Amino acid sequence: MKRRHLLSAAAASALAGVPLGARAQAYPTKPITVIVPFAAGGPTDALARILCQRMSEVLGQQLVVENVGGAGGTIGVAKAARATPDGYTLLFAHMGTLAVNIALYKQLPYDSQKDLEPVGLGGTNPMVLVVRKDLPARNLGEFVAYVKENQKKAQYGMAGIGAASHLGGLMLNSMMKVDVLEVPYKGTGPALNDLVSGQFDYMVDQAVNVLPQIQAGNIRALGVSTLKRLPQLPDVPTIDEAGLKGYEVTIWNGFFAPRGTSKEIVARLNQALVTALGDEKIRTRLTELAVEVPLPQEATPDALRSQLKASIDKWVPTVRAAGVKPQ
Repeated sequence: MKRRHLLSAAAASALAGVPLGARAQAYPTKPITVIVPFAAGGPTDALARILCQRMSEVLGQQLVVENVGGAGGTIGVAKAARATPDGYTLLFAHMGTLAVNIALYKQLPYDSQKDLEPVGLGGTNPMVLVVRKDLPARNLGEFVAYVKENQKKAQYGMAGIGAASHLGGLMLNSMMKVDVLEVPYKGTGPALNDLVSGQFDYMVDQAVNVLPQIQAGNIRALGVSTLKRLPQLPDVPTIDEAGLKGYEVTIWNGFFAPRGTSKEIVARLNQALVTALGDEKIRTRLTELAVEVPLPQEATPDALRSQLKASIDKWVPTVRAAGVKPQ
């Protein structure tokens, strides 16, 4: 047997004798790839990069974001799910790719609940109902009345089938009991540009996307999607308190590992995540982006597992009942 084979066999034998917990304590020994299943620059990508930077410092190894977009995020999620479960490939994705896509695609290349190990919740993005600045309605009650009276000509915009803005609008229209023409775009940027120029009437999108345009006076906010008001928009009521009781739509983002990743490695990653979320500079930065930072007990693997199941139970029936199909 050649020398290098002897050395490899000896190393393997030695590793086999090391308890799994000890191996996990040594982890990580090289950079970790974090797949974000969307193009760079969006809310999920921005959140991933902020958290990964701090987690890299905690773990002593670089967490490198890899953007793998396409097919509503399914390509990136599938790549992460098929990766070797050694802790060196992770996924950072939101509820759309992991819950809503179950209703949108007949044959998903992954099972969100079976093929992925939850690591922890990274943050939740609230949403805001925004309208073109010259829309006659000045509050939610007037808005609902306006849309009902103008169903044949009213339009709402969204950043593609299955996007956060699509889900927010879908839930809103369902609760208003209206049938309004939807205008799909290839991304939030083009949709917001057209809302600013008055090409359609309204949209419901993540606060981080619409806050700059609201603050500039280019569009108006009529309600927020959470059950409590946003510090960034203290004068804007929640949609629930303004009259549509029970309306709540938030977009959560979380870290996942491939199925089979050891509990010790998942725990190590979760520890790094919780440390990052507890960092005052990180919390301040996320708050500036209107991201709701989870408490330690909300960022556990079990809490994320429950969050995923709850999202599937909520959104799959809603999307299927609406007859929504992927583009």
